[in-house]
Amino acid sequence: MCGIVGYLGKKKAVPILIDNLKRLEYRGYDSAGVAIIEDSSLIVEKSVGKLSKLESIVIPKDFPSTIGIGHTRWATHGKPSDINAHPHTDCKGEIALVHNGIIENYTDLKDELISEGHRFLSETDTEVIVHLVEKYYAGDLLEAVRMAIKRLEGSYAIAVISSKEPEKIVVARKDSPLVLGIGEGEYFVASDIPAVLNYTRNIWILENGEMGELSPSGCKVYDLDGNEKKKETMVVSWDISMAEKGGYPHFMIKEIHEQPNALRETFRGRVGSDGLVKLDLKSVTIDDLRNLRKLYFVACGTAYHAGLVGKYLTERFVRIPVEADIASEFRYRDPIFEKNSLMIVISQSGETADTLAALRMAKENGVKVVAICNVVGSSIARESDDVLYTYAGPEIAVASTKAYTSQLMVIYLFMLLLAQIKGTLPLDKIKEFVEDLRKIPEVASEVLNKLEPAIIDLSRRYYKAHDVFFIGRGLDYALSLEGALKLKEISYIHAEAYAAGELKHGPLSLLEEGVPVVCLATQGYLLDKMVSNIKEVKAREAIAIGFGIEGNEGLKNVCDETFFIPKINDIYASVITVIPLQLLAYYMAKERGCDIDQPRNLAKSVTVE
Repeated sequence: MCGIVGYLGKKKAVPILIDNLKRLEYRGYDSAGVAIIEDSSLIVEKSVGKLSKLESIVIPKDFPSTIGIGHTRWATHGKPSDINAHPHTDCKGEIALVHNGIIENYTDLKDELISEGHRFLSETDTEVIVHLVEKYYAGDLLEAVRMAIKRLEGSYAIAVISSKEPEKIVVARKDSPLVLGIGEGEYFVASDIPAVLNYTRNIWILENGEMGELSPSGCKVYDLDGNEKKKETMVVSWDISMAEKGGYPHFMIKEIHEQPNALRETFRGRVGSDGLVKLDLKSVTIDDLRNLRKLYFVACGTAYHAGLVGKYLTERFVRIPVEADIASEFRYRDPIFEKNSLMIVISQSGETADTLAALRMAKENGVKVVAICNVVGSSIARESDDVLYTYAGPEIAVASTKAYTSQLMVIYLFMLLLAQIKGTLPLDKIKEFVEDLRKIPEVASEVLNKLEPAIIDLSRRYYKAHDVFFIGRGLDYALSLEGALKLKEISYIHAEAYAAGELKHGPLSLLEEGVPVVCLATQGYLLDKMVSNIKEVKAREAIAIGFGIEGNEGLKNVCDETFFIPKINDIYASVITVIPLQLLAYYMAKERGCDIDQPRNLAKSVTVE
C-alpha cells in the first residue's frame, strides 16, 4: 500500500509534495520520490529509505516548478531500492508515473513491451504502466493513459505527467483510493484525504473506472469511454490530527476497518480461471508438496495463533501431521526434522528474531521454508525459499489486526492448494471452499457494520473487569488465544484463554460470580460439547458471553449474552469472529483510557531474542 500525491498550481510544487507525502508515510516508507517539470524537461528525484532522506535532497535545490507528482512506497514487487522507487519513467525520460496497487498481468505485458524494444530498469510491476503510456502516446496524454489502463488487470491508482504536455496531470483509479483536492487556482492529487487538508477541504472522490485531467483551466473527470462526468464536491470538516488516521481516533480501529480490503487484496490473483488455487511458489515445487509428509508452522504471538489455525485445518483436510510451534521454543527443544517436511514461518514484519532463527535452523537441516510475510524485502522474506506475501498494507498499531486476518487468508489458500495437489479433497469440493473464501471480505464488512455498536455497549459494561477468560474448542481454541492476547495487549486486563475441555482440570477454580467468560462456539461439530462447557461456567455464576454462527440458536439458551456472525462455512469462522474480539479489546481499552496504538512495554516488531 503506497501513497501518491500530485500538485498543479502557482506555488512551488516540491515543498507541497513533500508536505503531503508526510501525511501518507504510514502507507509506506521503503522509498520516496518526486517528479516535476521545469523548462519543459522532466526532473525525477528519488531515494530509498524514509521520506526525510528525500526531503533533505530536494528541498535545498529550491526547484521553481509548479507541477509535480510524488510517491512514498510500500514495496510489493521488487525490493526497496533507488531503482525500484517511484516515479518511474518511459524510455525517453519524457513521461513519469506513480502508482498504488498491484498489476497482476505485468509479466505478460512486460514481455510484450520488451519485444517491442522498451527498456526496463526496475523489478516493479508499475514500470509496465509507464511504458504502455509511452506506447500509446500520440500527442494526447489523457488518451494514452486511457488506452494503457484498459490493458491492466489488478488494482491501481496512478498519476502521470509528461514534459510534452507540461501543464497537465492525468490520474486514474481501480480498486485503490484516489481523491482530487480543488483549491483556488490549484489542484491536488492524493491517495487519502488527509494529505491535502492543509491546502483545501473541497474534495472530489474518484470512483472505480474514472479518470481525471488537471490543467490550469480546471479539473475534469471522465469514464473509461471518454465521457465527462460531473463530480459532487465534498467539503471535509475533519480535525486535521484525526484526519491523519483517516478520520479515526486511533490507527488500531482504522486497521480493524481496513480488514475487508486487506483480505480482498490478499486473495486477489491467487485463484485461477478454473476455480482452483494458484500460488507463486518457485523453489518449493509441486513434487515437494505432493510428497510432503510433515508440516511445521512456526511463529510468535499473533502469528503463532494463525499457525494454530493452519495446524487444525491442514491435519483435517490434508491428512498429514502438522506441528504449530512458538518460535522461541522451537529452536531450543532440539526438534527432529523428518524427510519430505516443510516449514512455514509467519511474521508481519519479517524481522522477528526468534522466527528468523527457527527458519535458519530448518534450512541447516535441509528443510525448505515458505514465509508468510507482510513486508517485502525483509530478512525472513529474503532468507526463505519462497514467500507468500500478505497485502495488508503497513500496520502501524502495535496490536496486530489486519495482518492476522490476512495471514489466515494465505493459510486457507495454502491448505486448499495442498489438498488439491495431494488429492485429499475432491476438486469440486475445493472449488466450493474457494468460492466461500472469496466471499469472506464482504462478510467481514457485514460483521463490522452489524456488530460494532453492540460491542461498544458490551465494552462499556465490562471494562472494569479485573479478569476475562476465553474458551473454545478446535479452531475456536486458537481464536480464544488471539482474543485474550488482544485484550491484555491494549487494555492491560488480565485475560487468559483455555481449551474448553480443560476447564474442569483447574481453571474452574478461577471462576466466580460476575467474571466475564467469552465462549467461542462457531464449530458445528463441537457445539454440543461447548454447550456443556458453558453450563459449567454458568454453574459458577460467571457471565457467559457467547459468539456463534447464525443458526446456532442453542447458544441463546445457555449464555447471558450472545453475538452471531453471518452464516458461513465454519472453517472460515476464525477470520470473521476475531473481528468482534478485536473490537471488544479496542473499546475496552478506550473506556479505560489506555494508549491503544502504542501500549506499554511492547513494540511492533521484535528483533531481539
